[in-house]
Amino acid sequence: MQKLKDKARSFFRKYGMDAASVDLETNCRTFIEEMKNGLEGSASLLMIPTYIGMDGEIPLNEPIISIDAGGTNFRVAVIHFDENKKLVIEDFKNYPMPGSKGEISKEEFFGTMADYIQPVLHRSNKISFCFSYPAEIMPDKDGRIIKFSKEIKVRDVKGELLGKNLLEEFKKRGFTDDKSIIVLNDTVATLLAGRAASPDRIFDGYIGFILGTGTNICYAEKCSNIKKVPDLAAKDGSILINMESGGYDKVPRGRIDEEFDSTTLNPGDFIFEKTISGAYQGGLTLAVIKKAAEDGLFSAGFTAELDKVSELAAREIDDFLFYPKGDNVLARCCSKGSSEDSILLFHIMDEIFERIAKFVAFSLTAVMEKTGKGRDPLAPFCITADGSTFYKSKLFRNKLDHYIKVYTNDVKGIYCEFVKVDNGTLIGTAIAGLLN
Repeated sequence: MQKLKDKARSFFRKYGMDAASVDLETNCRTFIEEMKNGLEGSASLLMIPTYIGMDGEIPLNEPIISIDAGGTNFRVAVIHFDENKKLVIEDFKNYPMPGSKGEISKEEFFGTMADYIQPVLHRSNKISFCFSYPAEIMPDKDGRIIKFSKEIKVRDVKGELLGKNLLEEFKKRGFTDDKSIIVLNDTVATLLAGRAASPDRIFDGYIGFILGTGTNICYAEKCSNIKKVPDLAAKDGSILINMESGGYDKVPRGRIDEEFDSTTLNPGDFIFEKTISGAYQGGLTLAVIKKAAEDGLFSAGFTAELDKVSELAAREIDDFLFYPKGDNVLARCCSKGSSEDSILLFHIMDEIFERIAKFVAFSLTAVMEKTGKGRDPLAPFCITADGSTFYKSKLFRNKLDHYIKVYTNDVKGIYCEFVKVDNGTLIGTAIAGLLN
């Protein structure tokens, strides 16, 4: 068994992708510098000011239309908090994300979203829109689309304002009531949901973290540090920052990372996201396995069966890990080869997730260290996490917890607690709209 593990690690070293070579401290420092660069000017971490704060009391019995435009789903609900501060979710609907089934036009994009929202438009004049893609948030809290990730395809929307275009579409349809829309990112919503879910806990700081189809981080930054926006830098207090961490481009990559990147819809963009998130995990893993097969690591039978596999979804990785003898694509490849193929395949996947865990650990630790908070183990950071990779991946979570213990806690002296909030994005989106 050890020889197969060593064989896998030697393969990853050959292509510059071995987890052991990822120095947590070096990468943590580099990440912090890129955060500072993004706050002061231009960087791969966009560090987008949200103009949204966390202070204030949530108004009761006031409905708001809450929208969550995510990786593959577009969810709509009407939300309020009753007189006992209990969350009430009504008229919940789940639709396909426009542009997820093939390329569409700008008109189709906004028209489809309006179709989804129209059935509940009479319920409130307030709309809070969680948009899980890069968008520049304006001082009036509208959002200007920067670009799409997660393989969403929409023509001619770069630079368009989400709220303005939606309101114009509603007016075309005869809705004349004044509506207000604020736009935020899903990571911002996740952070706010975590804060609301634990009102009696003592936390020193809050982070929203997404690791699902895509990845992103949100945290509260002092206004005085947001030097690229002089009007903000002159203010006291803090606001939430949408880091767009999926675009971080200083992450150490290997040859297979770069080769896989060249096959994606947007080569050179969302580099960090392509190394850790669910939308790209299957594709990168398949690229790694095929390269290993080319190098002769697997049997001829396995390699011949693998040649028939043209794509791999993230869930199919776990299908194999949970059911290595089951009816799934990778198990079928192993069944055509030798007894060692499945063990070697496990060690390859294990090494991939070891690297993912280290990447996540240094990025989250960097955010916490930059704020200077989380030093008291009895008042840790609250990291509200969301996403299928974070919670459903068989190999990921234990590895992350290990690096948080041995690096974040033991080396850096920083403490955190991961918190899960059901329907967190919708809830946080509603809270953002009600408070802002």
